Amino acid sequence: MGNHATRPPVIGITGGVGSGKSTVAAILASLGCLVLDADEQAKAILDTPEIQTEIAQWWGDVVYAEDGSIDRAVVASIVFQDKEQLRRLESLLHHRVIQQQKDAIASADPAVTPAVVLDVPLLFEAGMDAECDAIIFVDTPEQDRLARVEQTRGWDAEELNRRQASQWPLEKKKAKSGFQVMNDGDEADLRKQVQEVFEQIRSAP
Repeated sequence: MGNHATRPPVIGITGGVGSGKSTVAAILASLGCLVLDADEQAKAILDTPEIQTEIAQWWGDVVYAEDGSIDRAVVASIVFQDKEQLRRLESLLHHRVIQQQKDAIASADPAVTPAVVLDVPLLFEAGMDAECDAIIFVDTPEQDRLARVEQTRGWDAEELNRRQASQWPLEKKKAKSGFQVMNDGDEADLRKQVQEVFEQIRSAP
């Protein structure tokens, strides 16, 4: 098992809802980093028999799709109507995702992995910033974030604000991040910024 001395640096990515954190993570992945995507991990955990059984006990067989997997649309409709049920689901998945991430960090080999990247929607709120050696804040103009979530998730400004209100304020996230990149739509420019930040992080003692 690795420790801080023998494992690769851990980079957290934070920013507003729809800021393009996954784009930054993909750029870091193309530079050889191991990206741990909390959303993808949560989806995979949701597909394990143990979790499926637990959720069916809570909400009934309505949660199963025809192929026997969990119907994510049904689960989403349940938890978005009821904050208590959302908290219940998050607590079921949350510590498992965090444990998977900690295990992956501990076993990452610095000889083959230049850095481990945490793509976690609630990096600070979940306390995962404590695992990070560096944190990159993705700064994105609000109109760009709104356009992105309208296109990818079908949200309007009200929904974006509602999601944002449940997270730390952007200024607080920015203040606690050691590095920043500006994502205003020019992907070539973003890649250049991410590469520069990555080099700074790797060359830090």
